[in-house]
Amino acid sequence: MKILIPPTRNSASQSSHGFTMLELIAAISIAAIVLAVSVPATGRMYQSVLYREAVGDVVTMLQSARYAAINTGKAQDVEVNPKTNQLRFNDRRQQLPSGFSMQIHAAQQLNRRNVGVIRFYPEGGSSGGGIDLTSPTGAGVKILVDWMVGRVTQEKHASN
Repeated sequence: MKILIPPTRNSASQSSHGFTMLELIAAISIAAIVLAVSVPATGRMYQSVLYREAVGDVVTMLQSARYAAINTGKAQDVEVNPKTNQLRFNDRRQQLPSGFSMQIHAAQQLNRRNVGVIRFYPEGGSSGGGIDLTSPTGAGVKILVDWMVGRVTQEKHASN
């Protein structure tokens, strides 16, 4: 009969159960670098999302007014107030985020006190005009309304 004796454990052959200080410092340094790069990128991404959302909201409101004019057989007005950064169509109001600026180009005879008006007609046309929208970062777009067919399009500012 043979008796087996387990080998003795020697401290050099034992596996470690923790991290060395050097490994911890390296891991924390890598995490700090990742955070330093990602935080500014997240801020830029957030501004980009706000900008795209604002442009989409303005275009949608103008297109909604056009479709309402065609469907109801009555002229529909979109009021644009550049001082308050607000648009209004019937009972819908759209407030642009702070820091954005807006400039309206519309028919003089339709404008009201401090408010520009773009009117859409039942046959599909409009009074024409446009809205220049600029974000706090300087990115900008021209939202154009064709007077003949009432189509709403957008293009970047010439400076971009």
